[in-house]
Amino acid sequence: MDDLVAQVSGVSALAEPARRALYLYVVAQPEPVSRDKAAAGVDLPRHAAKFHLDKLVAEGLLDTEFRRLSGRRGPGAGRPTKLYRRSDRQVAVTLPPRRYDLAGQILAGAVDEAARTGGPVLEAVQRAAAAAGHRLGAPQGPSGAPRAAATLDSLCAALAAHGYEPRAEGAEVVLANCPFHALAREHTALVCGMNLHLITAMLDELGHPGVQARLDPAPDRCCVRLTADPA
Repeated sequence: MDDLVAQVSGVSALAEPARRALYLYVVAQPEPVSRDKAAAGVDLPRHAAKFHLDKLVAEGLLDTEFRRLSGRRGPGAGRPTKLYRRSDRQVAVTLPPRRYDLAGQILAGAVDEAARTGGPVLEAVQRAAAAAGHRLGAPQGPSGAPRAAATLDSLCAALAAHGYEPRAEGAEVVLANCPFHALAREHTALVCGMNLHLITAMLDELGHPGVQARLDPAPDRCCVRLTADPA
């Protein structure tokens, strides 16, 4: 949820026309630009350009650096100028959540492995998906005492953080959203198998041996269903 709020905030920062014009101007330049150059480029007063540029920096959409544009150094060279450039942050909002970036990483890693080893691509996809699931389920921050077995609620929270929209129905968890929806429609067996290995590894990493993931495809939801052991 925090990531969604941050992404929406970043996108909404560009809803203001002057701010959007400044952002598009800055990212279109081959070099970082000064406040004065950006203001002139979009025909804004300097004080207004400063306000909007700093808002874009605060949202993480632009980065700044300081440089003497004259190229001179030492006494009399003047103060460095604050310059603006596009940040490395990537902003994307999709509702319902989609994770095509994750699918691309898994599939690209699998193709690389298969090309390197000559092994079957499908098995490489399964291994890459499991590795990704272990990364997603791994505890964040410094490790301490062994983690206790996760509750069903905590499993749902972890799956929700990655876009699955889990719905607990008694001893079962239905995943109401497929983060790989468009890919799954076109390449169902490949993507659903990848998804199963991904989620199974997440469950293993999260520490809930009493929950099993299985394929149970149906329209308008993820192909994977979770079943908890009543014990």
